[in-house]
Amino acid sequence: MRFGVLGAVAAWAPDGTQVAVGGPRSRTLLALLALEAGRFVPADRLIDGMYGEYPPDGAANALQSQVSRLRTAVKELAPVEFTAAGYRLAVGPDEVDVHAFERLAREGRALLKNGEAARAAELLGGALALWRGPAFSDLADAPFAAAQVARLDELRADAVDDHVEARLALGQAEDVLTGLRETVAARPLRERPRAQLVRALAAAGRPADALAAFEDARRTLADELGADPGAELAEAHLAVLRGETEQPVIPALPAQLTSFVGRDAELRQVAELLGRNRLVTLTGPGGTGKTRLAIEVTAAEAGPVAFAELAPHEGGGVVPAVLTALGLREGSRGGPQDPVERLIGALRDRTTLLVLDNCEHVVDVAARLTARLLAACPGLRVLATSREPLGITGEQLAPVPRLAVPPPGTPAGQARGFAAIRLFADRAAASDPAFALDETTIGDVQHICAALDGLPLALELAAARVRALPAGEIAARLDDRFRLLARGSRTAEARHRSLRGVVEWSWDLLDDEERELARRLTVFAGGATAAAAAEVCGADVDLLPELAGKSLVEAVGGRFRMLETIRAFGAEKLAEAGETERIHRAHAEYFLRFAEEADPMLRTAAQLEWLDRFDAEYDNVLAALRWATAHDVGLALRLVPLLAMYWWMRGRRFEGAGLSLEVVSRCSPELQEQYPEEFLVCVLGALSGNPHETLEQYLPLVREYSVNGDWTPRNPMLVMLMGVVVGPPGDDEQMLGRGKGLLTRGDPWGWALLPTGVGLRAMMLGELAEAEEGLREGAAQFRALGERWGLSMALDHLSQLLTWRGEHEAALPLMDEALSLMHEIGATDDVADLICRRAWTRLLSGDRAGAQADYDLAAATARRAGMPESRAAAYVGLANLARYEGDLAAARSLNERALAECPGGSFAAESVRAGALISLGWLAVAEGRPAEAAQLHREALLMGHRWHAGDVVAFALEGLAGAAQPEPAALLLGAAAGVRGTAIPGDPDAAAVRARVLDSLGGEGFERAYATGAGMSAQKALTAAGLVG
Repeated sequence: MRFGVLGAVAAWAPDGTQVAVGGPRSRTLLALLALEAGRFVPADRLIDGMYGEYPPDGAANALQSQVSRLRTAVKELAPVEFTAAGYRLAVGPDEVDVHAFERLAREGRALLKNGEAARAAELLGGALALWRGPAFSDLADAPFAAAQVARLDELRADAVDDHVEARLALGQAEDVLTGLRETVAARPLRERPRAQLVRALAAAGRPADALAAFEDARRTLADELGADPGAELAEAHLAVLRGETEQPVIPALPAQLTSFVGRDAELRQVAELLGRNRLVTLTGPGGTGKTRLAIEVTAAEAGPVAFAELAPHEGGGVVPAVLTALGLREGSRGGPQDPVERLIGALRDRTTLLVLDNCEHVVDVAARLTARLLAACPGLRVLATSREPLGITGEQLAPVPRLAVPPPGTPAGQARGFAAIRLFADRAAASDPAFALDETTIGDVQHICAALDGLPLALELAAARVRALPAGEIAARLDDRFRLLARGSRTAEARHRSLRGVVEWSWDLLDDEERELARRLTVFAGGATAAAAAEVCGADVDLLPELAGKSLVEAVGGRFRMLETIRAFGAEKLAEAGETERIHRAHAEYFLRFAEEADPMLRTAAQLEWLDRFDAEYDNVLAALRWATAHDVGLALRLVPLLAMYWWMRGRRFEGAGLSLEVVSRCSPELQEQYPEEFLVCVLGALSGNPHETLEQYLPLVREYSVNGDWTPRNPMLVMLMGVVVGPPGDDEQMLGRGKGLLTRGDPWGWALLPTGVGLRAMMLGELAEAEEGLREGAAQFRALGERWGLSMALDHLSQLLTWRGEHEAALPLMDEALSLMHEIGATDDVADLICRRAWTRLLSGDRAGAQADYDLAAATARRAGMPESRAAAYVGLANLARYEGDLAAARSLNERALAECPGGSFAAESVRAGALISLGWLAVAEGRPAEAAQLHREALLMGHRWHAGDVVAFALEGLAGAAQPEPAALLLGAAAGVRGTAIPGDPDAAAVRARVLDSLGGEGFERAYATGAGMSAQKALTAAGLVG
């Protein structure tokens, strides 16, 4: 509101401060313009309004002076404009209180006639609140004022009457009595408020006072006007005589002191359900906000609403609590003495919404009462809140979900929109105005909201702690949540003052058998199937639906899951019962058996189904592994190899590496000897993640197994991990040793892995024909098995081989198929690497734009997946592209970033580091520093030789050629082709070196030196590179 006349004439700045308008003439001019807000007012009408019928000489000039003063006074608020039509205040009608009042009063009356009493009361109340005193109170003597004041006073009186009418329809008779008496005293001859006073007194249960009020009205009208009461007043009197207006005074809904956050969808859903059903029950665990949702839903109801809070009452107190909510006494003279009959009598002929809040502890009594009332009172609807259903015919359940919590990894900007985050931020700011949801706090707030399951009460308790603790410390201390969140509002009920109180209220409603099952279920981290619960808990799992019905567990898709807060409470009860070790062991052993069944199925055509089953049980498997790591390392050693393939297939490689490292660090020498292969899988799994100094002591063990030709591994995943960490076998005996175990196990997946591994090793040795044969055979076997991950690996390596030979059109479809397979199984750790290789293929085919797009996509994919070496590989590719475009500074920065993010330690990581060194070597050539270039390439060459990575060796030899004189350069190019088995068509760097050397040596000289290099053994190639003597 910017301008006001309903009181003294006033103007306000946007911040609410009042603006000085000037003297009486300026205020009169502003009032006249405000009455016509947005419309032009002719000058003569303004003069009449300011001076009356006899304006002074020079009134037109005086008007112009007043306009000038007013313009200056309100220039920051609104312009005063002039045209031939006159002057106008350039504002919208709703920016002037009188127009806003008239609109709200008009809309409120229309709603009232339409039966929408609640909304009518809201609008009419808002209209009346705009009045600050009598209209134009500081301009009472102005010539225009009398007529306007009379008109507005009448409109105000009508709005007051309409507001009272709306409130009477809402059952607020007691609340309007004082105002009605004041209105009657001020306007004793106005019949409508007289009739309303009679009706309000009758509705408040005071018929004698109502009759007295009518008699006073009749006498006043007769004495002052010589008239009888009109129809409305007479009807009100007759209704009192007939007893028709005796309506209870329903107390108002509980007032709320905080904003309502994050339940828009639930508000709409429950309102729709109440429109179609006579009994709706809001269900859910304690602290989900059932009561608040019920209050907010019913606040928008047009008709009477009665709110009965049952939490403080035992069974015998339910009916009295409902009587009180309806404004009734348990007994009344002449009325029914049975309190339920009294309720029925009051509700039978009325349209009422009854809220029964917190029914769970008196559910039987509440159910019987509800059924009886609904059967006897056709206009009654009931909205119940309970942690378990009432369980009667006609009940429509409306489960109240937890507030939405952002999934892990959600960007801060998106996370702010989630309801749980918004609620915490709102309550935290109320607790500590200095709190801000920004980049420094959003991560901790996300953790808090997730740890507290998005439960509104828990979030409010946590938010209140920001007065004393930063969000990061609150998040860190949630392991002891019951101590941390022990103090809520002093005015809240005891069960809502602390997190423990909320859970205890539900726990105490269980019987002994239900408590036994509930406490044992707490060992399940990701929910439980009925079968798993039966085997682990050893309790009556037929009680699971009962626990779900009482909101102790959530039943979704055949699984039963506890909220984390209830789990934490139940875990305390499990410890008190002395059952913690026994039930946790049963849980760990159950999921060891599950993993033993699931792991081999991941290598079959049924892998998608089993991946889904693994996903469903992963939190449980993880909990079993963590418990075993701390309490039974032997069990943990047996479990890790069964998880290795799942970790790699589902893009959880680094998570698995960290968990494997924990097991390795706790493994005794005796266990290492008892479970040698299982221990080796743990070591290799740990080595495939980020480097860790504690793993260096196990490298000799890994090397011993990698060169042991007699070793026959049982687990095919061990063979694959050995290849990733150590690289391909260095000789045929090692290859035979690894392959023998795959063959003897009789595992079709291992049989398919063997030709794939043989093909990959041949590829690293430059034996491309043999490599192609092995890779195609492996792909065919994986395809026949229906196993997607192995097939994607075989296709990936085969497409690389085709790329080396320049067969880009054949390679790209294989890459796309491999990517599709990886996406299908969720192998996110592999996707970024393959996109990098596709980028390189596109680069070699001349599609630099496609290569740029793929490298960017690979970097983003690796960033989301948390794969530093894949991200580094993308940076190396982007660095090469930048160098080709002449941006040497960007190329250097990207390569240095790649080296910083990929510390090495495994075959894959060292290959990426070697690629970055080779790229830096080419950069040094471009900057005119051939000696530095040669040193970088030799370093990469040594890395490739040490890890048996023939492709790295070949690329490094080509890099050395770029820094060499023409004849040795030709020899090194030939040596690279010999090691790899081919020169790579389309490689910009090798092509540039070849062109330079050809130009210098001529065709014959080039071919002679090139052939010499191509005929060299790998050892002689190293000698030519200056690495060995």
